[in-house]
Amino acid sequence: MFLYLSKLLPLFFYPLGLASISLVVALMTIRKKPRIATGAIALGLVLLLFCSNAWVAKALVRSLEWQNIPSQQMPNAEAIVVLGGATKSASFPRPEVDLSESGDRVIYAAQLYRQKKAPLIILSGGRIDWRGSGKPESTDMASILTSIGIPAQAIIEEPNSLNTYQNAVNVKQILQSRNIKQILLVTSAMHMPRSLKIFQRQGIDAIPASTDFLVTQGELQELVSTPKAAFLNLLPDTDNLHQFTSALKEYIGSFIYRLRGWL
Repeated sequence: MFLYLSKLLPLFFYPLGLASISLVVALMTIRKKPRIATGAIALGLVLLLFCSNAWVAKALVRSLEWQNIPSQQMPNAEAIVVLGGATKSASFPRPEVDLSESGDRVIYAAQLYRQKKAPLIILSGGRIDWRGSGKPESTDMASILTSIGIPAQAIIEEPNSLNTYQNAVNVKQILQSRNIKQILLVTSAMHMPRSLKIFQRQGIDAIPASTDFLVTQGELQELVSTPKAAFLNLLPDTDNLHQFTSALKEYIGSFIYRLRGWL
């Protein structure tokens, strides 16, 4: 039930959902209560304009991503743990499993393994039933890793997790069964602050290995590179709205997880 309720958050807390509700309110009140309708339209417009400009979106994303910047020399550990959300199932017309927007997680794990940072890769992720048929995400990630030369015997799958808390709980069982004390935790930089706290709350000695950074120093410099750039980055953009929403999701997720005692 918690999983289903969490998917309703976009309607009530995220910019696009709130703007949509505002427009519905405006349509329902435009004849009898035009002032309320005007206010609702204005609220929706302000939400979209504010949350879809690069200045606001990148600042919010940076506040998460730059909390755990990886060191130039990543230390060795006993296992590499990769969290799900990095693949798209091999459903028609895809001939094979595809990497998603967060697919850097899988590639970075392979790089760390080839650098001999750890002898094992633990892949954690199931598949939510309403998000299409197919194998668990852990199996999809494993198929990509083996296709690029990572030996199957170095891969351990954890196929039952449907959220980050379950990732930590289920991975902990694997670590205890193999007497693994320290891991490199691989996930997207924006997702790392919440993930790291959840794993640490489970008593896991996790070293953050962030990847999939959306905001870099160069992109921040571009915002103020010229007066034209500064102005153009104030204009609404769907990519900025998506980044803002993703970052907001992490903050809301952290708040809810803290209420549940998972952080």
